[in-house]
Amino acid sequence: MNIIVKTVSGRCYCRPDTSWEREDKDLFSPDHVNSFLYSPVLFARICKAGKCVGRKFAGRYYDSVGYGMLLYAGDMFDGSPLSYASSSCLDHTSVLPFPMYNRITLEEKSNAFVLQKDGKEIFSFSDGNTDMIEDAISEATMSVSVRIGDMIAIELAGPALLSCRENPEQGGKNRECKNEIRGSFCGNGLFCFNIIF
Repeated sequence: MNIIVKTVSGRCYCRPDTSWEREDKDLFSPDHVNSFLYSPVLFARICKAGKCVGRKFAGRYYDSVGYGMLLYAGDMFDGSPLSYASSSCLDHTSVLPFPMYNRITLEEKSNAFVLQKDGKEIFSFSDGNTDMIEDAISEATMSVSVRIGDMIAIELAGPALLSCRENPEQGGKNRECKNEIRGSFCGNGLFCFNIIF
């Protein structure tokens, strides 16, 4: 299974399936990672295999949608040519929760995706639509084949700091720093986990 990501800049890359987190497990940061960045995403599950999918047929290639977030190891996200690849390989950093929603939920603009960190809203979005997904499927399949069960994720904002080992809110260096991350859509909880350093 591939997790195909379309970045805010319009480029596509793939994350390994070992990065997929769908069970609300806490994320224990490896010792060499001192911070995490996040990108909120709209994602879809691919239901039909294909390559070079024309835009007018892209709607046939996915069956459900959802919102989630991608985490990046901040220490490796340094702007170098391979920073997206190296910072997105960590296990459990593609938070793409199940169950997913019918695509019709995207039509109702009152259905907002909300991200919270320690109870404070850090991101909200209600403009997701099927065009975003279908454009991404068409663009990504020019380079990458899709298979049943693959996920395609569209970044809604570029990577931003989410959590770090040295937490200024807790007076600087704190080796036991913990942040609770929550996501909801249509008022329903999608995920809730802790990032623990």
